[in-house]
Amino acid sequence: MTTPTETDALVTAVNEGSARWIAAFNSGDAQGCAEAYEGDAVMNAHPMGTFNGRTEILAFWTKLIGDGFAEVEYIDPQVEVLDSSKAVIKASWKMNKAKGIIHRELWVLQKDGTAKLRADDFEVTG
Repeated sequence: MTTPTETDALVTAVNEGSARWIAAFNSGDAQGCAEAYEGDAVMNAHPMGTFNGRTEILAFWTKLIGDGFAEVEYIDPQVEVLDSSKAVIKASWKMNKAKGIIHRELWVLQKDGTAKLRADDFEVTG
């Protein structure tokens, strides 16, 4: 069973990890975006495809940023704690050239107390 202290620490780590990812994206830092993922993470970006591992994820964010996408904003993010080391973020999102839905960002607490993405499932809807 997860204690309130463990839950608070996990939610804090997830929110900080998410904020770092957003800041990296909005500053055009594709490497910073990719570093938010575990090395063997899986990202499903509908309808663009599935990207396995940090190298493929880095290539995706590099191209997207290079194509002029910027200014991402999460709308009404919801954090659901799964256990003492895992939580999911769901939200809508918008940016300068697109909008969509985050179906499931699975954040996992790392040994150093930070959280990284193990799985990312989002969709572009417009």
